[in-house]
Amino acid sequence: MAHRGEGTVLLCDKPAGITSHDMVQAVRREHECKAGHAGTLDPFATGLLLVLLDGATRLQRFLTGLPKTYVAEARLGWRSSTGDPDGELSETGRIPASLDLPTGRVRQRVPMTSAVRVGGERLYRKAHRGEVVETPEREIEVYRADLLASDATSAEYEIECSTGTYIRTLVETLDDAYCAQLRRTAIGPFSIDDAGEELPLERIAALVPAAAEALR
Repeated sequence: MAHRGEGTVLLCDKPAGITSHDMVQAVRREHECKAGHAGTLDPFATGLLLVLLDGATRLQRFLTGLPKTYVAEARLGWRSSTGDPDGELSETGRIPASLDLPTGRVRQRVPMTSAVRVGGERLYRKAHRGEVVETPEREIEVYRADLLASDATSAEYEIECSTGTYIRTLVETLDDAYCAQLRRTAIGPFSIDDAGEELPLERIAALVPAAAEALR
């Protein structure tokens, strides 16, 4: 059935193995309407993706800037050329002396496999051609990085951070580790527990007051 009305925000649970763009395209075909999203997830990652339908696309800048919460699994004693399971993996056998991740204000260099544009082209397209360029640095903020569990081969974290944070880059600060699994569980007031819900603009404005300005 075609989507109607001023717009809604659909809370989706993105599976692994597809891009955020793929997810939006599937929703667009199902609802037969204009659609976008508010915050990319890497193909290997799962979890909450806010898909904006019809008039809700004008709220993108307000929703993209919300803080994010993730559950991440670090594989210890290994490295990945991309910081995730999609890269070239190599076993080092060295377990990090500390499992603490940095918190507070942190400067990160954008990965070559990111969707950030440099010279008018997304970095991952350059990476796929084998090009290597100097990527920009960003200052992000990690509000907390709680160690949930660990053993000799892996460590699991719950991380709350500002938008623009690369969790795989954060995990790489452990040196001999890469981000083996990543799940986004929350975006601001929106939770993965509510995946499948379709929220009207009035509800979005109540949850994100800054977005109310764009609806006037």
